[in-house]
Amino acid sequence: MEHTSSISYPQSIPEDNHWWFATRAWAIETFLDRLPQKQNFDVLDVGCGAGNMIHHLARYGRVRGIEVDARPVKIAQQRGYDVRLGDATQTIPFPDASFDVVTALDVIEHVDADENILREAFRVLRPNGALLITTPAFQWLWSHNDTLNAHKRRYTAGELRVKMERADFKLERLSYNFFLVFPLAAGMIALKNMTGKNAELKSHHFDDEAYQVDMEPVAPALNTLLRGVGHAENGLLRRINLPLGTSLIALGIK
Repeated sequence: MEHTSSISYPQSIPEDNHWWFATRAWAIETFLDRLPQKQNFDVLDVGCGAGNMIHHLARYGRVRGIEVDARPVKIAQQRGYDVRLGDATQTIPFPDASFDVVTALDVIEHVDADENILREAFRVLRPNGALLITTPAFQWLWSHNDTLNAHKRRYTAGELRVKMERADFKLERLSYNFFLVFPLAAGMIALKNMTGKNAELKSHHFDDEAYQVDMEPVAPALNTLLRGVGHAENGLLRRINLPLGTSLIALGIK
């Protein structure tokens, strides 16, 4: 199943330096590295935006993407990525059993029909194919950032497990993420909600044309510290599932 590609993937993009994106990328790679083959996969990134995760996923094989918004699709295509317009809550525009890995990275919280995405992912996966999901955790952590990013909900591990199992996936791993920063993050969100400060936050983008997750900027020294925390947490995640966190990460097998 070896693939060749003329696409020249960047080594990194600006968002990779942000501690939150870096911590998520490390967790994604830790989970995907559990797969027996680890390379030469056919990979589909659902809700890929402008393709900002494609250079990470490319280490596992040939990556294609679908995105419901035509604006980032155009940007992804200008970058040379194989991304097409499609609504995964309706029909993923690929035949049955087309992929070895499907990712939905902070996607399912944006739609009403989240389980439709899971069922469509199951359909386009080959036998023993893997679905990897990241998504925000705990509805009580709802903040202005969720509103800013047009989220519909946040999940508990139990809720995500039920939805994935209803779509016929066998859960290989399910863990919370951003565990080490959880006490600080939860406390700050609670304080901002109580004082009304969340409603005063402004929209921040690294690049208005990138159509990516909106994330507040962080001072360089703090960003370096939090990246170190993310590295330490990823060491834990290689060995155990984490009991709490502001996000969830799950790996399901068809």
